Amino acid sequence: MSGSQTPGSRAKGRPFSGYYKTSVPSPDLELASAGPGTVLGEYMRRFWQPVCMSSRLTDVPHAIRILDEDLVAFRDRSGRVGVLHKHCCHRGASLEFGVIQECGIRCSYHGLHFDVDGALLEAPGERDKGARLRESLSQGAYPAFERDGLVFAYMGPPEDVPPFPEYDAFEAYDDTRLLPFSNVFPCNWLQVLDNIPDQMHTAFLHNTPFLYGGKVPEGIDWQRLTLASFAKSVPVMDYVAVRGGSAMCYIAGRRMSDALVWIRIQDLVVPNIGFHGYLFEDGSERRLFHRVNMARWYVPVDDTHSIIYGWRMFGRTADPRQQGDEGRVGWDSMDFLDGQVGDRPYEVGQRGPGDWEVITSQRAVAVHALENPMESDIGVYLFRKLLREAIRGKSPDAQPASMHERARRGLPTYCYTQNDVLAVPKRPTEEEDRAMLKRLGRQIIAIAQEADTYALQERKAFVSARLEQLEKKAWDL
Repeated sequence: MSGSQTPGSRAKGRPFSGYYKTSVPSPDLELASAGPGTVLGEYMRRFWQPVCMSSRLTDVPHAIRILDEDLVAFRDRSGRVGVLHKHCCHRGASLEFGVIQECGIRCSYHGLHFDVDGALLEAPGERDKGARLRESLSQGAYPAFERDGLVFAYMGPPEDVPPFPEYDAFEAYDDTRLLPFSNVFPCNWLQVLDNIPDQMHTAFLHNTPFLYGGKVPEGIDWQRLTLASFAKSVPVMDYVAVRGGSAMCYIAGRRMSDALVWIRIQDLVVPNIGFHGYLFEDGSERRLFHRVNMARWYVPVDDTHSIIYGWRMFGRTADPRQQGDEGRVGWDSMDFLDGQVGDRPYEVGQRGPGDWEVITSQRAVAVHALENPMESDIGVYLFRKLLREAIRGKSPDAQPASMHERARRGLPTYCYTQNDVLAVPKRPTEEEDRAMLKRLGRQIIAIAQEADTYALQERKAFVSARLEQLEKKAWDL
């Protein structure tokens, strides 16, 4: 070896250190792998998961892969939804080539007819038409239903089927409409979700003029890649575990003018639900308790593929500035920024990267052991911690039975997601102002938690009134 330094004497921050960083550890499979029998997979199977869009259910079965299982989804001619194991239990032919019936589906290979619950209805090649086999033979199947354009399945023990969770974000409040969508990623599910509590990236990745030093090359539509209000300043970020560690809120506070501050609060619920505030907020006018604009499930397909399913909210209440484009929301499509899906040529993504490019480029499965976390990564690591404690059974409030309890009682679970633009005067120094923004975010979370005893308009009125009080005493924060 030439030179006076040995590998052990070189610091991490020294130049030309590639030779000493070639070792790639294994991924964190406890949080990455969701197949049958895995710790994460068994936990996720205790919750309803979206498995496809209703629009994909046509006159032929739809092959899907979810939680490392090959399945088919279909709607039989009577209107019932079925989610069955893909390979026929007789000789293994794929039911994606089956024929949908008035009741269930028929395998094209030997005509075995299965109901949506997997029960064998007929084996026409048998002398008794399968009567003898019905007691011992069935096709693997999961309970399933449709809601607002999404198909959900429960893939856990059938004796433990929970009610579907009624989060208040799912309510079509006032004139709000829920439009279903999906986004497909050729990478592990967790790095897609990790992007959400990483709010620091919004000031850089979604700020193309910054990346190019203010001189964006011709041909790049930077306005389709930039959230101008998000890019205005580096946010003051904070993170709070809520509901006994079964969820967390991440907070981004920004000074928008000498008179206005914008506090953006969003929820992440274990194992894989995110609620997102208004996407087109610009912080230019006072706004109180503006609610959810998007709900998303981050669903593992297998270790190296994942898919987001969710609802975008449209209407004057959800989108007062009318910036959304319903025509761009659907299968592997999204309207609010370019670069949300892999629909652009590689060269275009190189010059104007978006979320899709940076997420999928972290390897097929991101290697956490190679990360060098910074202060801005606290939210990412907090959610990983909450998820790990949940799947290991160390967090009682994050156990499926506990999380399903409100739904079993017919009660909604309230989200804390909101955008608030408050009239709060600027402090004398930037340091004081940023410290105040952090305290303000915590206060708003506390108010939202107090509001759990109220419903619908009463809840909105309570939170709005408390936010007005908070404005008046902002100098005391």
